[in-house]
Amino acid sequence: MAMTLLFISETDRTDWWQSELSRASPGLEVRAWPDIGAPADIDYALVWKPRPGELAKLPNLKAIFSLGAGVDHIFADPDLPEGVPVTRIVDANLTAGMSEYVLLHTLRYHRNQPVFDRQQRDHVWDMRMSEMRQAYETSVGVLGLGEIGSDAAVKLSALGFSVAGWSRTQKSMHGVECYAGEAEFQAFLARTRILVCLLPLTPATAGILNAAAFASMPRGGYLINAGRGGHLVEDDLIPALDSGQLAGATLDVFAQEPLPPGHPFWDHPAITVTPHNASITDPRSVAAQVAENIRRQRAGEPLLNLVDPEAKY
Repeated sequence: MAMTLLFISETDRTDWWQSELSRASPGLEVRAWPDIGAPADIDYALVWKPRPGELAKLPNLKAIFSLGAGVDHIFADPDLPEGVPVTRIVDANLTAGMSEYVLLHTLRYHRNQPVFDRQQRDHVWDMRMSEMRQAYETSVGVLGLGEIGSDAAVKLSALGFSVAGWSRTQKSMHGVECYAGEAEFQAFLARTRILVCLLPLTPATAGILNAAAFASMPRGGYLINAGRGGHLVEDDLIPALDSGQLAGATLDVFAQEPLPPGHPFWDHPAITVTPHNASITDPRSVAAQVAENIRRQRAGEPLLNLVDPEAKY
């Protein structure tokens, strides 16, 4: 029986994905949105930020595969077809890339690199040895201890940082002090100098990075948000930076993407902006996962990395 998958992404290389998907699943027809042909032909959809209503046009859709680890972009569709299973990507390459991003920017702040960048621009030579810390003297807190957050936390701990993690439910990890639930959130923030957000975006986590959270951190702390733009209350960030409560922020995700040209984050001296590229899904490794889920769906077997539609992750 013929199988047809619709690829929807306005930012990814369609030709690369078509090639890798065809290699991983011989016989699979891959169509690229918006050239979908007859909507009734589509069995599966592999998507990144599909436009609202697009998936509802596919009457025979059997499964929706997210192109990334997050699925908030799918559940944001008010017309999302009910009862169609949604899966997310869990991939070693994707996880490794995110940990690299977190380590890079944690080390930048730990070693005061933004200060030295400014000194170079101003032609200033100042060793500032009195501000240097050992890794064990820098407390890092990771929001979210799923597949990606756990990997980052373990790698930070291996570098000698004092690492804690916070999650919805209690976890236990070697080398990582674990906090859980609303009752332990303030204690987690109070011990965190560098706050890393790797949470999934759900109704429960939207706006979690706000003025109250920043005020609970030690003065002069840092924020690294590689989760979702919806985690950050954007209007609360610049006041926290200008007051000195936060000393810097690295942002890879934003409420509106691409970040508008006139947005104040672009030019603020204490903010580092990256274009949602902390970690990119690699079709060479992920196409096989998609092919396996197609095989499982056709065989009536449980899908890999199935998302809970109620929890939305």
